[in-house]
Amino acid sequence: MIERLRIQGGARLEGEVVVSGGKNAALAVVPASLLADSPSVIENLPDINDIHVLIDMLRWLGADVEFKNNVLRVDPRTVDKYNPPYELSCKMRASYYLAPVLLGVFGRARVPLPGGCDIGARPIDQTLKAMRTLGATVDTLGGILDASADELIGGDIFLDMPSVGATVNSMLTAVSASGTTCIHNAAKEPHIVDLANFLSSMGAWVKGAGTDVIRVRGGRHLHGANYTIIPDQIETGTLMIAAAATGGDVTITGAIPAHMESLSAKLLEMGVNVQAEDDWIRVRSNGVFRAVNVKTQGYPGFPTDLQQPLSAILAIANGTSIVTETIFESRFRFLDELRKMGANVRVIESSAIITGVNRLVSARVNATDLRAGAAMVIAALMADGETEIGGVEYILRGYERFDEKLKRLGARVEGVCVCERSYARV
Repeated sequence: MIERLRIQGGARLEGEVVVSGGKNAALAVVPASLLADSPSVIENLPDINDIHVLIDMLRWLGADVEFKNNVLRVDPRTVDKYNPPYELSCKMRASYYLAPVLLGVFGRARVPLPGGCDIGARPIDQTLKAMRTLGATVDTLGGILDASADELIGGDIFLDMPSVGATVNSMLTAVSASGTTCIHNAAKEPHIVDLANFLSSMGAWVKGAGTDVIRVRGGRHLHGANYTIIPDQIETGTLMIAAAATGGDVTITGAIPAHMESLSAKLLEMGVNVQAEDDWIRVRSNGVFRAVNVKTQGYPGFPTDLQQPLSAILAIANGTSIVTETIFESRFRFLDELRKMGANVRVIESSAIITGVNRLVSARVNATDLRAGAAMVIAALMADGETEIGGVEYILRGYERFDEKLKRLGARVEGVCVCERSYARV
């Protein structure tokens, strides 16, 4: 079991890499498959820890599940439980996507409150409001989301903010509710659209995904479907940033360039060459960057999940950058690790002031969460000397064979098996 990554900095990334299926899309689509009365086959799933935890939960609930070569087959007809265990639910944020699904199937759901990365408060009050609006009785005593409903009835859900999680849960509740539901102030992220497309392929009526008002005509018969998950927007962006950071020339295939427009615009502003067409993006860089200001926003704004990786590259940009985080208040914790590598950073309220230095230096650092792990990998690729990164379990949660992909592009990466007190090349 790899517990740390050892990276020798200074290698230029070159070549072609295929992006994996979308983690965030998969974590919404897979639970939705339980709403069908027949099996579904879901392709292009990333082979990552979060998916394996979700599969374990489906099996615990009674589903017949097969996962091989990034293809998942789910037969929901044997599901006979509505209460996934805490030991699994606490390992991932998306566990609470099972609550509206089980509520629709059984009229009852008992799901432990979500876990995942510690990046700040992630309240579920908007999800609770949505479920109550459609007729459910919901409590959260003892760290358990306990929901029940004799009947769900469509209505108008007004979200206080365009929350991705609340939008997903509102959609998953609405498809089981009789009548029409309108979700106002909905999130617009690509994985919201992907979930809507999957539900439609199962026989649901969902319109408006990708806009701020989503309409669902619920109570329709849902059947299994064959579906392919969209490429991962955040992995695509992370690879783009890594290519730029190393002064590289990398073509990322299997991507959706339209999903990357906010990042592409920032990289162009920094002096990076970005070309895109059809399903590929090419990033070329000379390793010299201009400072820029970044503010995270919901889609189509700059994604919070790419703030940390981009902050790593801004640590060596010419000038001072201001990075403002509006989504998660603890997303700057990783900057303490980046300072160990020589970064000049200070945090004032919700903004990080990053003054570029000439170079980063190697150090022993830790990933504090999933995207912070990607940021530390990017910093290590730029740094002089050899950097060792702990907390690899965070990276494995969300990036499929990330170290292998980087290595094929020319990165010098080793997996460190601390438990065996030996080193294993990956």
